[in-house]
Amino acid sequence: MASPYDVTSVRSPTELPRILDLQRKNLPKAISTDEMRAQGFVTVEHDVSALERMHALAPSIIASHEGELVGYALTMPRECRALMPLLVPMFDLLDTLEYQGRPLTEQRFYVMGQVCIDKAHRGKGLFEQLYDKHRELYRERFDLLVTEVSTRNTRSMRAHERVGFKPLHTYRDATDEWAVVAWDWSEPSGPTQNVPGEARR
Repeated sequence: MASPYDVTSVRSPTELPRILDLQRKNLPKAISTDEMRAQGFVTVEHDVSALERMHALAPSIIASHEGELVGYALTMPRECRALMPLLVPMFDLLDTLEYQGRPLTEQRFYVMGQVCIDKAHRGKGLFEQLYDKHRELYRERFDLLVTEVSTRNTRSMRAHERVGFKPLHTYRDATDEWAVVAWDWSEPSGPTQNVPGEARR
């Protein structure tokens, strides 16, 4: 059965403000504690300038339904370290981690900046489709996809595990406790269910 969603890379910078519209609806300040626990949330609030710089390096993935943007998964290559000071601590941490006995710095990886799905479109396979499109577009360029998930966001933690992400490291900063997880594209992925997602940055 064909998907009702059009899942593509961002094709024009004019689509970036629509990502921010959906992001704002899923920030902790916009939803209740109960909804955060049940539905998940996103943590970091971007601006158009940041998304434009990320887009220039590698386009993010978006999902549309009847002309409306209903999901996104942000692409964040390592070059973003130099573009956004907020990201320096995260990339500094990644520089210290290993995957399968090899330093991450010696492997081809990029970071999933953030995943979010509109509330009306969760539970319909879209979370998996966003990640599958990332793998389809970037697996020739990268071997690993790495992200951080708030350990409080249990819905997102479970969904990332179902996709195929494996834990690398857990740490706490001034805002939350974070799990660093990686998806190895040399391994098969399993079925997933939809969540709004939290890929921290």
